[in-house]
Amino acid sequence: MSPLTKKALFGCVQTVSLAAATIFIAAWSIAFWEAWLYLLVFSGTTVSVTLYFLKYDPSLVKRRLTAGPRVEKEKNQKIIMTFAFVLMLALWAVPGLDHRWHWSSVPTSLVLIADLLVILGILLVVYVFKENSYAASTVQVEKDQPVISTGPYAWIRHPMYAASFLYIIGTAIALGSLVGLVPALLLYGVIIARLLDEERYLTRNLSGYEAYRQKVRYRLIPKIW
Repeated sequence: MSPLTKKALFGCVQTVSLAAATIFIAAWSIAFWEAWLYLLVFSGTTVSVTLYFLKYDPSLVKRRLTAGPRVEKEKNQKIIMTFAFVLMLALWAVPGLDHRWHWSSVPTSLVLIADLLVILGILLVVYVFKENSYAASTVQVEKDQPVISTGPYAWIRHPMYAASFLYIIGTAIALGSLVGLVPALLLYGVIIARLLDEERYLTRNLSGYEAYRQKVRYRLIPKIW
């Protein structure tokens, strides 16, 4: 097993463990079938996607391993990603608290649909990654990096963020919580702040990006915004 593979799989274990700990500590119970199903879906798709790209695009995996507020180069992005990290924890914790205190309930059928939504969101991210190997976890521009305008980038400028919206809302409902939609919506706001700041950075630093913005007018939703 290569050092990159070890590091990538260890990162998957860390992320899933953090999610599990946050959910179950907040719930103060492991009798939480929605959480077990969600973690099975989340861990299965995450590990599968990681193994796929380790085989077919290890450079992308290497770019994605460096993430978080501390490694962002731009001050604004450090602040934005700090809020994003806190809200991601809240996205797991609030449904746990909801389960513990019975604030809301979600029908089983809707929970299962939401798990499918989580899978769909992650698969759409895979589609984006296959089209754009430069999709790093931090806002940066590499030497000789091209502007990607094919595939989903021909429709909207930020398809990865659009796909993450499905995963985020799916997470709250898959964990059986309507109250969990509150941190989900707040996280949407942080993602929008990130992409707007990212666009300013790319316009300044990525050759051809301004022309791409003029060609592809919509950021997240075709014909809307």
